[in-house]
Order: sequence, then structure tokens, then C-alpha cells
Amino acid sequence: MNQPLILASSSPYRKELLQRLLLDFEVFSPAIDESQLTNERPEQTALRLAQLKAKKIAETHPDAIIIGCDQVATLDGIQLGKPGNHENAIEQLRMMRGKQVTFHSALCLYNAQTQHMQAEVVPYIVEFRNLSDTQIDRYLSIEKPYNCAGSAKSEGLGIALISAMHGEDPNALIGLPLIKLITMLTSENIHVI
Repeated sequence: MNQPLILASSSPYRKELLQRLLLDFEVFSPAIDESQLTNERPEQTALRLAQLKAKKIAETHPDAIIIGCDQVATLDGIQLGKPGNHENAIEQLRMMRGKQVTFHSALCLYNAQTQHMQAEVVPYIVEFRNLSDTQIDRYLSIEKPYNCAGSAKSEGLGIALISAMHGEDPNALIGLPLIKLITMLTSENIHVI
């Protein structure tokens, strides 16, 4: 691979997922405004932000191929962001108990040299158990998922919160749909195997 590959993300979970593909890559965290725009649907927000992150990194790395990602979780049409603290996480998980949450994971692969952009949203639906307040508090005290959309990390103890999952790529739930990424990389002549 002649061009550097960059993951435009501050997420340690996305970095860990990308490492599974055994590709050489660098990680840079793009500083962008992640606010939802007025009348913007959650999947539109996720897609716009994934593209914006990739383009932001392209400003300083014009020869790179850049992976931008973003994830927005929704419950009954309400967007659930990163809780940021224990109290907000308790509120989110109380709202989610016994319900379905859709995680809209947006992926963008941007070749800054050619300005070729591929972008797509990969949805993943999670059904949450009807947990007690004590179970929610215990989970949050152990896992502390305050930087995760929807206050849950399925790759850890958060799997105990979930009763069922539906989607084409379980990695989408963590925030980096690897199946779709491999397809995008292949179209840029980057082969994993």
C-alpha cells in the first residue's frame, strides 16, 4: 500500500477493531463539532459526521486514505448520545430497558489523493433486557461506559444487558462495520488477505 491509511477517530474500540485486519495504520482524532443539525435524521447525522471526520484529517494528510466513523443510537426516535457521566448513563439505561435501540454506524472511506469517497450507514438493532435499577447501577459501576453511545459496551459486561441483537455485522454495534470496510478497502485496491 503506497498511501498511508488513517483511522479518524479517538475511539479505542474502533482502533482495536481495525487492528484485527492486520493493516498498518495511524490514528488521528479529528476536532469537529458533533452536534446534530435541525431536522436531521439520526442516520444522516452519523453519515455526515463520519464524512466530516475523514475530510478534516485529509486537510493535514492529503495523500492518505482515511476511515471516518460515527455512531448514533436511537430509541423511539430519540437520539441517544454518549452519556458522559454516571447519572446520564443511569437515565439512558432506564429508558432502554425492555426496548429496542437502533445503532446507526456510519462508515466513510475517503481517498484524499483522488477525492473518491465511499460512505454508508450500517444499522444494528439491540433488544435490551428489563433490568432493575440495582443491575443498571452495578453494571455502570463496573464498566463505566460513559464514552459509548447508549451507555452500553457489548464487547464487555454490557452483553449482559442485551436479550437479542439483529444486523449484518456485529462490529457495527462497536462502531466500525468491518465487513463493509473490507469491501470499501478492496475497491481502493487494499486487500486484507
